[in-house]
Amino acid sequence: MPKMKTNRAAAKRFKVTGTGRIRRSKGGLNHCMQEKSKKRLRRLRKNDMVDSAMEKRVKLLLPYG
Repeated sequence: MPKMKTNRAAAKRFKVTGTGRIRRSKGGLNHCMQEKSKKRLRRLRKNDMVDSAMEKRVKLLLPYG
């Protein structure tokens, strides 16, 4: 049986935690920073979890994650 291929775009965006949940970074931190409040930018720095409804789909893209 051949190896399954990992979706490389997903591998760069998502990491699997020790408990098996999917971690992702928050969007909206690339440009137009001066219009966003400091509080908002601080919140965007932190990681977030993928919603449970989408978790199964993301795990299909990361077969060895």
